[in-house]
Amino acid sequence: MACTLWNICKNNINGPFNSVWCGSVRCGHHLRGKPPGIAKSLEEKLLEKKKKDPVLSFRVDIGFPIVLSSRSKKLDERLKVLKEQRKNTQLEKLARTKSLLVDLNKVRQEWLTTCASSHIKERADHFGIFEHLYGDAYFHPTVPLNVSYTQGDIEHPVFFGNTIKPKDAQSKPEISYESDSKTLWSLILTNPDGHFTEHNKEYVHWFLGNIPGNKISSGETLIDYLQPFPPKGTGFHRLVFVLYKQNQKIDFTNYKKNGKCLNLSERTFSTYEFYKKFQDDLTPAGLAFFQSDWDSSLKEFYHNILEIKEPVFEYDFPDPYIRKQEWFPLRKPFNLYMDKYRDPKEINKEFLQRKLKNSHPFKTPPPPVPYPNAQNFSGYIPSWLKLEKTKSRLGWGRINDIK
Repeated sequence: MACTLWNICKNNINGPFNSVWCGSVRCGHHLRGKPPGIAKSLEEKLLEKKKKDPVLSFRVDIGFPIVLSSRSKKLDERLKVLKEQRKNTQLEKLARTKSLLVDLNKVRQEWLTTCASSHIKERADHFGIFEHLYGDAYFHPTVPLNVSYTQGDIEHPVFFGNTIKPKDAQSKPEISYESDSKTLWSLILTNPDGHFTEHNKEYVHWFLGNIPGNKISSGETLIDYLQPFPPKGTGFHRLVFVLYKQNQKIDFTNYKKNGKCLNLSERTFSTYEFYKKFQDDLTPAGLAFFQSDWDSSLKEFYHNILEIKEPVFEYDFPDPYIRKQEWFPLRKPFNLYMDKYRDPKEINKEFLQRKLKNSHPFKTPPPPVPYPNAQNFSGYIPSWLKLEKTKSRLGWGRINDIK
């Protein structure tokens, strides 16, 4: 009976009958998928996606073991210090008068001797340093590595992911770390993000080997220092300093480059293959890294030092959907409608040519008209062009792209 009533309403056999009964007909409900009590929630699906196989995602620790101290002992020591500080009335007076000074150097030294290696390892994991340099391997930086760039009186220290511009890293940095004078070390500065031609390859910016103790100047310079050169449009690049401890003196003749080595193909490097070759004699011990992006100083670097054209990259965004062009578009501005189907670069070129046409290299530009819309238009001008000129005079719309 219900089916018959619905067919009558659907086929519009009887007008008045349809208007009364059509809204009261109930359609059937079809359940798609499993019911809510059995189907997985969004949170469960995301957890299942993030779940990793312990065999396939197993990571190897290739560094020195860290000294694990008892948490209870640390907590007892901190509580003891806290109780002593609370009893100190002088500290309370200084805190209330906002004249209490905290020695940040002591705080940093305390951090370096307690939990710095674990924190640095977490930061490196966050930036994908270990994954892109060593694959499934990682290490805890047990040797604090201090790196700083100096430009005149300004010092730019390298921490763990801070930003340093290429103009501030033009000269080699100052390196310091604590070590025994009888030990040998190697230092490598590499960029895992900036290779132009090969995938999963790096550019090595600096390579020092067989460093006696912490005397950087006495080490063997295998590849001379080269400043960061992230191309325009590629975003931030990671520059990673890795300090290796050697078991013995190593022959790095195959990595030796003469002179400044300005041929970028000769600086092609792979940390994974390098460590795989010398893993019996090298152990990563120190880590520091920073980020760098393009600035205007790199134009001179590419042209005068590398003697190549400056590469510029643009992200190729997917084309937006534009409906098929109509012969007679109704209620659509003529010029804006036609510009939808033109190349944006061609439109920008026209605006730039219009700007250069009215500018002189040796003369000052004419002063702006105080009342732009009070100026008459000479001759007949169609309405769409009149509107464009009005916008141009007032500085509205696309004209701002070339100003």
